[in-house]
Amino acid sequence: MNTKKWFLRTAVSFMVFMMVTVCGMYQQQALAATAAEIDRDVDSALLKLYEKTPAAKELAKVAKGILVFPDVVKAGLIIGGQFGEGALRVDGKTVGYYSTVAASYGLQAGAQSFGYALFFITDNALDYLKKSEGWEIGVGPSIVIVDEGVAKSLTTTTAKSDIYAFFFDQKGLMAGLGLQGSKITKINK
Repeated sequence: MNTKKWFLRTAVSFMVFMMVTVCGMYQQQALAATAAEIDRDVDSALLKLYEKTPAAKELAKVAKGILVFPDVVKAGLIIGGQFGEGALRVDGKTVGYYSTVAASYGLQAGAQSFGYALFFITDNALDYLKKSEGWEIGVGPSIVIVDEGVAKSLTTTTAKSDIYAFFFDQKGLMAGLGLQGSKITKINK
């Protein structure tokens, strides 16, 4: 078999595998779409995040609101996409449900799931989210992605940006996490 045919068969096989994998992940996502299930998943995600990242727990004390997406599914082969649903918490209570969607292109292959939480530190940032009819991250309030290094030096007195983003529970075979270009939209549950 020549190299072109082998590559084509391999690429098609991989694409079929990815489609089956993504469909399975989306089916799981669709099953967890009720308000009660999202709230339960958000509670669980926050507990895990606070256990692993004390800076997140401290930041929660001063945050005006926390938007949590407990399970975002991302997959792609050259062209990719991601989707998840979550809840906005203000004073520990859910005040709205949101979806996060993103599309991407470039050198990418694989599938993964992960969660993330956005800690809104200022009233202006939280108001921006509430008034938006679809907020594209990267446009609007400033966001700081908190990695292990930032988390070690982050305190409630050094938190000066509008929003802090924490990733958690990454699983799968796809390199890189990012929020740039993600669109967050309020949904009804």
